[in-house]
Amino acid sequence: MNDRSHVINRLKRIEGQVRGIARMVEEERYCIDVLTQVRAARAALARVEAALLKDHLHLCIEGAIVSGDAGEQRKKAAELIELLGASEK
Repeated sequence: MNDRSHVINRLKRIEGQVRGIARMVEEERYCIDVLTQVRAARAALARVEAALLKDHLHLCIEGAIVSGDAGEQRKKAAELIELLGASEK
């Protein structure tokens, strides 16, 4: 990954968001307010996922293609297909 610190910072912010959501639930805050924060945390996680996927495509997949190693290419493609298939369940 090119810039792990950026992803780590995002994840730390998300961690703080989730702790805040837990506090809101403990304090019995209004459901819509809690749900709004849950959606915001999910959106933030989706952005992290997209950044990690982009890095994987640029570094790992592209590296396998450039290497010319057909076995490695198939392995990387299969990993990605499995991951994406698992997210649809």
